[in-house]
Amino acid sequence: MLWQRIVTALLLAAVLAVVLLVLPPGLAVAAFAVLVLAGAWEWAAFAGLGTAPARLAYVALVGVVAAGLWILGSSGIGALTGILWVVLAWWVVAFLWLALAPGRGNRVLAGLGGVLALAPLWLGLARLYGSGELGYELVIFVLLLVAAADVGAYFAGRRFGRRKLAPRVSPNKTWEGFLGGLVAAGAVAVAGNAWFGLPPAAFLPLCVAAILASVVGDLTESLFKRQAGLKDSGRLLPGHGGVLDRIDSLCAAVPVFTLGMAWLGVVS
Repeated sequence: MLWQRIVTALLLAAVLAVVLLVLPPGLAVAAFAVLVLAGAWEWAAFAGLGTAPARLAYVALVGVVAAGLWILGSSGIGALTGILWVVLAWWVVAFLWLALAPGRGNRVLAGLGGVLALAPLWLGLARLYGSGELGYELVIFVLLLVAAADVGAYFAGRRFGRRKLAPRVSPNKTWEGFLGGLVAAGAVAVAGNAWFGLPPAAFLPLCVAAILASVVGDLTESLFKRQAGLKDSGRLLPGHGGVLDRIDSLCAAVPVFTLGMAWLGVVS
């Protein structure tokens, strides 16, 4: 399984390199949309949508909402940050849900949660990518930040994991794994600060906030999977599961990071 995860991760990295470094900007943004819509197809199962027409309708809904957010966010930086603050509020609600009532929920809430998670992910990626010469570097950085947290948590959890982080939602995740992921992602954040040259007093706390948000995104998808009786969101990616199993953390981390970059004046 580990070798499958490594090989699949390397293939995904190669595809990402082509998308960011080779494709024209318009096609790269379209590729982000394909990724998000593939996640919407899988998320439809959490909402109890089992037929192809029902799933396609849900994918279309996510696409329409994402387009609407893009149009609204294009009216000015204030509109963009307003959208991202609303998205941040949703992730705060998700955190409280995980902490206080992980056993509660229904298919309608699951469907709504998918729209609130996936549409802003595309908006965040598109706005980061469109941030001038730094655009593709910002996208690569936030992907590396979340990947480092995931890899660090995986290996630290396997080696040192004892105390369960959220046993009612994801029994395999531990506090030791969480700390390992935080350390690994922290190293990426320090390197990113040196690369971008942004004020460390603002940039490093932003990275920590994005890392914490990524954990909430991961656990939220695990919550909906558990409620739907699924182990993985799909089987497209050997060793990883489905598309959602790779982008769940990004759903929360990217909007938080984009909001911070807008506050720092990098995204406009």
